[in-house]
Amino acid sequence: MTGTATAEATRTTVNAFLVARANADTENLTALFADEVDWLLAENPAVPWIKPRRTAAECAAQFEELLAQTVPEDVSIDTFIVDGTDAVLFGHFSGTVRATGKLFEGPFALRLTVEGGRITRHHLYENSVSIAAACTP
Repeated sequence: MTGTATAEATRTTVNAFLVARANADTENLTALFADEVDWLLAENPAVPWIKPRRTAAECAAQFEELLAQTVPEDVSIDTFIVDGTDAVLFGHFSGTVRATGKLFEGPFALRLTVEGGRITRHHLYENSVSIAAACTP
């Protein structure tokens, strides 16, 4: 596959991921993640949905857990860069933790790697201080 074709395939998979995530479509999310995923979210003991994950089903379940415990307010993507098998998205998010009623918000960066049409790397960098504060009664 040429560099352009690889980048196109990466963009297509990431777009499918964004649609499935927006629709809370766990079945499609599971299909989009590789059998084993290099998953990274900063450890945050105050946040129940942030924990180590490795399999496609575990990764997809994170989005169900997030929706069960939060009310998403807004997610915007400002930048979407694709270089071969890698994609990086920059944006802003906000939401409310159901248990506390507190708002969290901040910028994020998401690095995804796509190989064979499936996501093999998911590294999310976000405002974990704001999220932890919102989860704390």
